[in-house]
Amino acid sequence: MPLEKSHAQPPMNVVVFGASGMIGYGVLLECLDDDGIASVTTVGRRAVDVEHPKLSQIIHADFKDFSAIEDQLAGFDACMWCLGVSSAGMSNDRYREITLDYTMAAAEVLSQRNPEMTFCFISGASTDRNSRQHWARVKAETEDRLADLPFKAVYNFRPALIQPMRGATSTIASYRMTYALLRPLYPLLKRVTKYVTSTPEVGRAMIRASR
Repeated sequence: MPLEKSHAQPPMNVVVFGASGMIGYGVLLECLDDDGIASVTTVGRRAVDVEHPKLSQIIHADFKDFSAIEDQLAGFDACMWCLGVSSAGMSNDRYREITLDYTMAAAEVLSQRNPEMTFCFISGASTDRNSRQHWARVKAETEDRLADLPFKAVYNFRPALIQPMRGATSTIASYRMTYALLRPLYPLLKRVTKYVTSTPEVGRAMIRASR
């Protein structure tokens, strides 16, 4: 699919959180390839192994407090929030901290410094505030609280099965094995169900929503 270009709007400046993860890495590559994006900034605890003339990286340790880099989080048109973890084997409190607290700490600063920003949030399939599953309720609460912030727009993305492409890979060994086993089946799965997408498709969808 050719990259979508926007001639009606000036090029965007984009910030990506979670670029070291599978989804975030895939989104980062799509942003770098898009001619309608002027600059891409990543924020993470470690640098991503990517070099590109329009890429800059901010290394930041405390994801519950962004005051130290607040000035660097201004001047953006869109945020691609791809930071997230699996709830498997994780305490409810820790999952809530990473999913809700980290997101809101950054989003509150971003909404203050970028009032015209579009915020794209990677949520998950089956997200539901009335779910019996803790992770689904936390995701839903995060979506609701983001909607209360003064962004230009908030888009929640709820992918299910995602095919990693272009070198994107999960940081979880068991997930990497699962993705490898499913690789031959992706073409069939995409024909028979709507719950299969890929990292490039997620990235391009976020870019379109931001425009």
